[in-house]
Amino acid sequence: MHFPRSSGILFHPTSLPGRYGIGDFGAAAYQFIHFLADAGQRLWQILPLSPTGFANSPYQSPSAFAGNPLLISPDRLVEDRLLPDGDLPPLPASFQVEDLVDYDAVVAFKLPLLRRSFEHFRTHPDGHKSVYEDFCAAHAAWLEDYAFFMAIREHYQEQSWSTWEPDLALRRMGAMRQWKANLAEQIEFQKYLQYLFFRQWSRLKAYANERGIQVVGDMPIYVSYDSADVWANPHLFQLDPQGNPTVVAGVPPDYFSATGQRWGNPIYRWDTLARNSFEWWVRRMKHTLAMVDIVRIDHFRGFESYWEIPAHEPTAVHGKWAKGPGAALFHKLNSVFGDLPIIAEDLGLITPEVESLRDGFRLPGMKVLQFAFGDDSTNPYLPHNYRNPNCVVYTGTHDNDTTIGWFETLEPAERERVQCYLGRDGSDVAWDFMRLAFESVAELAITPLQDVLRLGSEARMNTPGTVEHNWGWRLRPKVLTPGLAGGLRTLTAAYGRCD
Repeated sequence: MHFPRSSGILFHPTSLPGRYGIGDFGAAAYQFIHFLADAGQRLWQILPLSPTGFANSPYQSPSAFAGNPLLISPDRLVEDRLLPDGDLPPLPASFQVEDLVDYDAVVAFKLPLLRRSFEHFRTHPDGHKSVYEDFCAAHAAWLEDYAFFMAIREHYQEQSWSTWEPDLALRRMGAMRQWKANLAEQIEFQKYLQYLFFRQWSRLKAYANERGIQVVGDMPIYVSYDSADVWANPHLFQLDPQGNPTVVAGVPPDYFSATGQRWGNPIYRWDTLARNSFEWWVRRMKHTLAMVDIVRIDHFRGFESYWEIPAHEPTAVHGKWAKGPGAALFHKLNSVFGDLPIIAEDLGLITPEVESLRDGFRLPGMKVLQFAFGDDSTNPYLPHNYRNPNCVVYTGTHDNDTTIGWFETLEPAERERVQCYLGRDGSDVAWDFMRLAFESVAELAITPLQDVLRLGSEARMNTPGTVEHNWGWRLRPKVLTPGLAGGLRTLTAAYGRCD
């Protein structure tokens, strides 16, 4: 679908400032929405809101449906009478370092706090009981399995479900009944955490929408093997009778990697999904569109064809291309939801068939300015080559260095190409790139907050292929000033992206 000409900021809630060691849905989130509105921005793009998995990544989650309990605001719990003010413990010393998330410390602090909230709720529901029960009923299709999965996972000290006792791993009725009875309280706690998350997030999103700001969410095409989704739906994935993947996802070798990338996610049984009218994907999309206004689908090209790697292979070298569901899936989604508010992440090796699938459903693709200067003037990411305004231009993404960090590491020849194209010396390259994005014909222009703040590599969110020092950057308090908002609004208005 086509979107009105507008712009926005990429900024994940974990990066919000605050006193609890990690960004959350408290006061700072509402202040950020005010900044967006004051700056003339109409879009707030986030990363997946799901619980984080390996190396704290939101792209390796135990659920495609659940929300991250670490984003729950303790202050909002007190306001909602779901936690007595006196139950807030002293803050760990590591929380004083406000520009990085210490995930281990946050988990150690927040989970006992949320447990106290749960105990308080059980004895003092104060009008929440019926709302909680309604929430559980409305989300039962995924919540029951997720809460059970997380309770068992806690019992097994976070070990993968493939290591659980076989009867439980394979969901045999007798074992399921016994474990549900034994873990009844832990299961209820997991449901309660999701109630808190969705209660706070739905209020925050409504607040943004009331101020003319739409939320752009992020949906990974694949799910994690160690997830409630795979454990509860093994028939939808290419697994052997013992529940082990037979093939896994990745991308083939290329200029950047001689062995490709072996992601390890299980691959869907697209034939089974198609015979069931893609019911699981319909549920996933419906759930996601209730949480956000626009969905960026990561690795869109996998719907046309995907790189399939035998599970026993240590690298992606010996994979092969296999056909995805193609147009059939999107025809089904269109029949349910109408024009799809989807951004197709179409970076990397894109074929005419992928472009045809994207364009056939009028889905905007992505243009990343940091990818524009490696060769000649025909580079498709250079704004003068944008033939179709139905696209989204980014200065960079969560996987890129900040624009300043990127520019500082360029070879002299590439740096000169940037300077020549901009007609600038690069001394303010982050805002030069923002101007380039905003003045382009692309209907949507999005920039990471780090570029708005002119930050260097110290503020990078993620470095693909690494597991250390990712997902931890945080905004310092009182940085989003009225002057900064005013300057951004002026730039935005100059190119017709705000009222």
